[in-house]
Amino acid sequence: MSYKVEAVPDSYAALGEGPHWDVDRQSLYYVDLESAGINRYDFKQNKVYRAKIEGEIFASFILPVENKPQEFAVGCGLRTVIVQWDGVSAVAKVTRTLFEVQPDLKENRLNDAKTDPNGRFYGGTMADSGDIFTQWKGELYSWQAGGQPNAIRSKVGISNGLAWDVKAKKFYFIDTNNHEVLAYDYNQSTGAVSNPKVIFDLRKIRPEGPLFPDGMTVDTEGNIYVATFNGGTVFKVNPSTGKILLEIKIPTTQITSVAFGGPNLDILYVTTANKFDQPKPAGTTFQVTGLNAKGYAGVNLKI
Repeated sequence: MSYKVEAVPDSYAALGEGPHWDVDRQSLYYVDLESAGINRYDFKQNKVYRAKIEGEIFASFILPVENKPQEFAVGCGLRTVIVQWDGVSAVAKVTRTLFEVQPDLKENRLNDAKTDPNGRFYGGTMADSGDIFTQWKGELYSWQAGGQPNAIRSKVGISNGLAWDVKAKKFYFIDTNNHEVLAYDYNQSTGAVSNPKVIFDLRKIRPEGPLFPDGMTVDTEGNIYVATFNGGTVFKVNPSTGKILLEIKIPTTQITSVAFGGPNLDILYVTTANKFDQPKPAGTTFQVTGLNAKGYAGVNLKI
């Protein structure tokens, strides 16, 4: 199968993360995590708009808020905050805190987060000092409007890779430090998840390692796409069998996350990082076409 990998123009982020396709604006949102940067790639204009969140150090994810076109939920440290941004200006501002987790663990921070098909928040934390790949101080949470954060899983290394398959009634989750993808039973009406099982173990692919799974998405056929930090690859995997269906090669090593987008939801957007002085094009966001697959758009957060 022939697919094509192209750089999105002027899309550099030192630690690009959290791609989210917004159907209404035909735009891809993503963050530059360690500089509190939020970015919007406008598909029709083929142009990236970027902003810095005033007074913040981190922006670990960006989720558009339902019915509030200039409001976004963003992970800033251990807080999920509401940020006001018009999608064009170079500065964005925090207007309020939605909720905070692990307030006593100051060396932790939020990492990946997404909305489920019903607009609930799911996301988790990780250690942000020392060797982050050998610590399990994080937790995974869900949150919905009017409630408090609910801890789903404790002793998480690096909370990453969240995806849902409504047809299969599954929620997929990655703890990068465990080198595994977990599948939970998922109840869409309540948001409850249960019975985690390992469905894909990256240690078995490259035992010499380390091959760190990072962000993840699903297609409409139920296959998962797993980004590999240090692997230069996105694996397309059948979650029922654990079989790799396709290895999508990206021309840089630190692949951080993936999301389907574009007018037909058939472009796979891939964010990357430039940590520890990687050669170019590290930190570029890529678009992969010709995969003969479609995914799902991002869901707005209901607050």
